[in-house]
Amino acid sequence: MKSTNIIFPLHHSGQKPLRIGLQGDVADPRAKSFLYVLDILPRLERLPKYILLENVKGFEDSSARNVFLQTLEKCGFQYQEFLLSPTCLGIPNSRLRYFLIAKLLPEPFSFQTSSQILTEFPNPEGMCLQERSVPMNLDKDWPFVPAEETKMTSKPSRQYSEQGPFLFKLETPEDAERKKTQNNDISIQMLQVFLEDGAEDLSQYFLPPKSLLRYALLLDIVKPTSRRSTCFTKGYGHYVEGTGSVLQSAEDVEMESVFKLLETLSEEEKLKRLSTLQLRYFTPREIAKLHGFPQEFSFPDKTTVKQRYRLLGNSLNVHIVAKLITALLI
Repeated sequence: MKSTNIIFPLHHSGQKPLRIGLQGDVADPRAKSFLYVLDILPRLERLPKYILLENVKGFEDSSARNVFLQTLEKCGFQYQEFLLSPTCLGIPNSRLRYFLIAKLLPEPFSFQTSSQILTEFPNPEGMCLQERSVPMNLDKDWPFVPAEETKMTSKPSRQYSEQGPFLFKLETPEDAERKKTQNNDISIQMLQVFLEDGAEDLSQYFLPPKSLLRYALLLDIVKPTSRRSTCFTKGYGHYVEGTGSVLQSAEDVEMESVFKLLETLSEEEKLKRLSTLQLRYFTPREIAKLHGFPQEFSFPDKTTVKQRYRLLGNSLNVHIVAKLITALLI
């Protein structure tokens, strides 16, 4: 049985990790194809030179991962594990994923590997890890804004009062402080770099009144000047809670003034206030930009908006994968 030079056993990002206890993860039906790859790998006449694997966070604690590492070692691979999010490349989107790159011995890596799971990209020129930096020239469509430029245009968050952070339901003071810290990190680009420029009709993406009234206090709301957004899942646009951030289009409206004593108002007054924020979903095109898809990328015309969100929710960040492949091949 022969092989190709490079193999990518990828697991869908939107799925739950295969880690339901020692008895559960390898017995999960979704693991069958992965375990099949592990079964045939040692029996190949010619082993692949390179392997790249991706999975959701949590895979690092699974027995499936342990079986995988044992198989790599048995076949003579050296490897490095990572837990990486696009924020480490200056991209304002949290999407923490497990990655592994492996090389067939005796070909060495250009960096010193570690038994620890790395949370930054390795520096090929030395043993230490790279400092976080905004990538440049990854492709001609990368929307880069220099940190010096964004520092001057950044607006302070209106979500925090002089007395302390304004908290949403289910949000802790620690959560609020973390968001404030993220928005003040000038090594991360602003969301406005990734937003549509008016070429598309955005009216279909505004949250309907029913969703505003029901989920207002559970939303993760960001502005174009924010430097953060939560992970977009395959349920984005269909489900509201916990599927990804929503965008406040009316930047000049103070969020605290809208939410202050909101629960004491009638539904009509609530809706009137909430509507002033002009909250909308990110478009599929905007999420694709955050994922690093090139400008010329497009979906087939017959795919619905819901289908596009589902596909993007199961997708990868192109720039992270590109850097890992570079680290693998050099």
